[in-house]
Amino acid sequence: MRTRLRHQVRIMLDDKIALGPGKATLLEAIGRHGSISAAAREMGMSYTRAWALVDAMNRCFRQPVVLTVTGGKRGGGAEVSAEGYEVLRRYRAMEAAASAALDGLFDDMRPMLRDQPDTAGSDH
Repeated sequence: MRTRLRHQVRIMLDDKIALGPGKATLLEAIGRHGSISAAAREMGMSYTRAWALVDAMNRCFRQPVVLTVTGGKRGGGAEVSAEGYEVLRRYRAMEAAASAALDGLFDDMRPMLRDQPDTAGSDH
């Protein structure tokens, strides 16, 4: 079995993760469902955690990436803003560019790695 190597793109603003793989997936789920709670359910996370991630993203970008509507007959909802869709588009383009740049380098690194991680030691 070939060992799977992977990389992740994270957009950092000082020490805060403005956008990473999980937040991008959450944005996509909010776009599909129009709801933070439904997106959280789809991803198997609590509403509290999803809301904290949305709040963190909105605090990192100049314009909100998720807009919320409270109350009402249907209980409110959420939508990805135009800015949020543009941020997501650019992030996915960065991921694709990183993959294209790193795939060959990962192949060069593969022979140096174990078949499986040594679980006896610490991973730090």
